[in-house]
Amino acid sequence: MKLTAIAGVAVGWGLTLTLFMQPACAQITQTKTPVRFAWLRDGDARFWMFNPADMPVTPGPGSHLPPALETPLGSVWKLFIYVYMIDRQIAAPDYKCTGDDEEETYCCAAGGYIDRDRALVQSCGLFFDARRLQLDPKDWRQYWSALRAPVWLQDIYALRPGSIVPVLDLLNALQAVPDRVRYETGDTLVSVVTGGRGEGAVSLYGGLLRIKTWTMRDSENQGGYIGGAAGWLADGTPVWLSGRGSSSQALKTAAPNIAPLVVQSAVPDDRVCVLVDFFSRYPIREALERDSRQKTPFGPLNGAFRVVFENNNWLSIESRGELLLDSDRSGKPVIIGRFGINEYVARVVAREGDTTQPQAAYALAVAARSYLVQNAVRDKGCYRIDDSSRTQRVLPRAPDSNARAAANFTDGLVLAGAPVQYHYDKAAPGQMSWLDAKASAQRGMTFDAILARTWPGAMLTSFASPLASDCVEVAHARDWLSREIPKWNTRLTGEAGYEKPELPAVCKISSGKPYADARRNRVYIRHLRSDDDRIALTHEYLHLVFARHPRGQDERFIEQTARQLIMNIN
Repeated sequence: MKLTAIAGVAVGWGLTLTLFMQPACAQITQTKTPVRFAWLRDGDARFWMFNPADMPVTPGPGSHLPPALETPLGSVWKLFIYVYMIDRQIAAPDYKCTGDDEEETYCCAAGGYIDRDRALVQSCGLFFDARRLQLDPKDWRQYWSALRAPVWLQDIYALRPGSIVPVLDLLNALQAVPDRVRYETGDTLVSVVTGGRGEGAVSLYGGLLRIKTWTMRDSENQGGYIGGAAGWLADGTPVWLSGRGSSSQALKTAAPNIAPLVVQSAVPDDRVCVLVDFFSRYPIREALERDSRQKTPFGPLNGAFRVVFENNNWLSIESRGELLLDSDRSGKPVIIGRFGINEYVARVVAREGDTTQPQAAYALAVAARSYLVQNAVRDKGCYRIDDSSRTQRVLPRAPDSNARAAANFTDGLVLAGAPVQYHYDKAAPGQMSWLDAKASAQRGMTFDAILARTWPGAMLTSFASPLASDCVEVAHARDWLSREIPKWNTRLTGEAGYEKPELPAVCKISSGKPYADARRNRVYIRHLRSDDDRIALTHEYLHLVFARHPRGQDERFIEQTARQLIMNIN
């Protein structure tokens, strides 16, 4: 789904968010279909309930989740099958739409196909039919039993949309999902609020909800519906929500009350790292301690410093160990920063823009993250990029809380399918003007609508999502790998740390060095035309082969082995 300009409730951080007082739950229990929300955090299940007809209220600490509170399972059953397939690494054949089943409305047009990830986002139940997928009910039971999941989840054929389950059980089942699988599934679920059944909710919750939505007929309101969602917050907290109307209506209705809770969640920032070569266009002469003016030795920087450049200009910087004073090949000092991706984005927002208009800051955060993902090279598992006006400028000290809030609110979100550029005051096709973005935000436009003006054909999704459309396959490369791998197996089987991966995707990069992404089982190269290209592809494939062994980080071993394999073939 393309970006759409959908108006919504603007959710900001402390300096712009209007806060209200929360009434006790007992005051609103007479409402037939209230907004209800629950989460499970640190073993404590909390519950909030609001009357959507009343003014929004500031969510307090909530009450203990009533053990008897129940919910329809709805489409959440598909989420559990998706989780199982991801963790068990079960390949899934695409579902082909024939046009003979009205349920295919949620899948594809007649003659079309839908894959596992899009089926989850679009809520295509036909894809997840356990018998079609030939899932083993015994292994299913063993899997969920080992995770101590609720009994109702352990019978794969008993999962039905109309099943009524305790909300506490549902939260516990979500909590039982292993962390790695939870975050990988969450990367896909981000697309639910950007282009799936919860489309439009991204302006309300940013990238903080990783949820599977559901909509059911309301037994107490003829012709009406109740809707909701279940999944996780960006920090892995299991959540559940329900309200009147479809799932998208329930998410929108709940936002004034629920979004303030969601934005308070602590967003982890250690899954992806960014290396920044600071002052890349300005040679450094020396670094001095700011107070004593003594020359700083090479190593991690802790405190306040003055960086003196060879042109005699200087700049104050601050570091809490995230900046490193090092030397280049010629022995001249250089400063390298290492950050989590949201910390990096926050520093770009603080350096390239400001936070006076929160929605504009959100838009800039998405643009900065998109630019990084599209243009950085990969270095030892991190993105690597210059601090430069030719790329993005990065604040050489900690950003303020508002800049970090902008990065956290848009956690993971990028524009996929279009090159991203921005400028302070010049708008152009594919290039956002920062001043125009601020003016649009001041007129009430939400960040997704601001982005849609410049990139109408782009997809707003998580950079880690399999739906990011960021893989343009290199022609004939995967076929070449499939032919050569059996020959390599004889040579590699006896090597310590050797693990044969599934045949990876081979994706094209337009800039930077070739690299391997073990988590997504991909390698990235430019093309496949020469022996050097074949060596590069083999080199990156070997990084996948030895991904779980120290040899996978030994560039000399990887390169020598790649060359030997190609020479033996030729």
